[in-house]
Amino acid sequence: EAIIKIPGFKYGVMLGYMEVLGVTIWSYLERTYISGEKGRVAPLSAYPLLTLCLMGSSALSTMSLNYINFPTKVVFRSCKLLPTMFVATIINKRTFSKMEYLCAFAVCAGLVVFTAADWRLMPSFNPIGLVLVSLSVIADSITPNMQENLFQQGCTRLEVTLYSNFFTLVAMTFTTIISGDLVGILKHAMVDRQLMIYMIIYTTIAYVAISAFMGIVKRFGAVIGVLLSTARKGMTLILSFLLFPKAFSWWYLVGALLVLGGLLASSMIKQKKKANACKQSAKKINTETQPLVKDEISVADIEMQEIDETLEKIVQK
Repeated sequence: EAIIKIPGFKYGVMLGYMEVLGVTIWSYLERTYISGEKGRVAPLSAYPLLTLCLMGSSALSTMSLNYINFPTKVVFRSCKLLPTMFVATIINKRTFSKMEYLCAFAVCAGLVVFTAADWRLMPSFNPIGLVLVSLSVIADSITPNMQENLFQQGCTRLEVTLYSNFFTLVAMTFTTIISGDLVGILKHAMVDRQLMIYMIIYTTIAYVAISAFMGIVKRFGAVIGVLLSTARKGMTLILSFLLFPKAFSWWYLVGALLVLGGLLASSMIKQKKKANACKQSAKKINTETQPLVKDEISVADIEMQEIDETLEKIVQK
């Protein structure tokens, strides 16, 4: 948001480009000089669709900032929880309860209320922004599920991060050169030191954030990753209003409460399911081990009886 507010900055799509550039460079350095990984597990044919989704998610969401304000974009991106659940059911065969879907719908309702506030406060509000951010949400719901699928094939976090972002970087470099955005932002950065500093900070932080997200997806799955990334948007919204004062509406608060309330309820449901799964697993283990314990006790009794009989015979002799 700080970059968008720099006077003369009109290259919203380049925010996505800088993010992908930073992730590609830093993941290559980490993979080559720290972890020492070589080669790859997944074939190159596994990456074209992932690249397309990643490119669409990154470029479309930043382009939407030309038409809607930053808080609306942040909250609307939270809507990816529901389509991510649908895609997870199709691709990774996951199942969700009615309550989990209800929580997801609560998040979507919050987004509608939040968007209504923009309509009231911004006469120049352009629905094109909603179309762009909606398309980015669809692409973003597919991306983590495809990444989870690659992890299930044995790919490492760094492999998936590097190759998916590298191909995305190649594609975005080509498109931004044609559009003139790449040359335009470089010229702007040459004469604006503040923009140059912000770009360096942004690309570095993007890698830290995406690496953490990929680690969560690898360990806990796509839906949990999206749930956590959506939850942290609450702090993003608070910082946005604190650091960059803007017109406020109580509809923003109502929408945010619906979104964050739905996320909190969803998190509690998942914790309960996890606890129940642990209990069932422990009960199953106890059931399986009880016959073994009984068998061991009966064998021990027989051995002791044989020893007693042997001692009696010795005493008699």
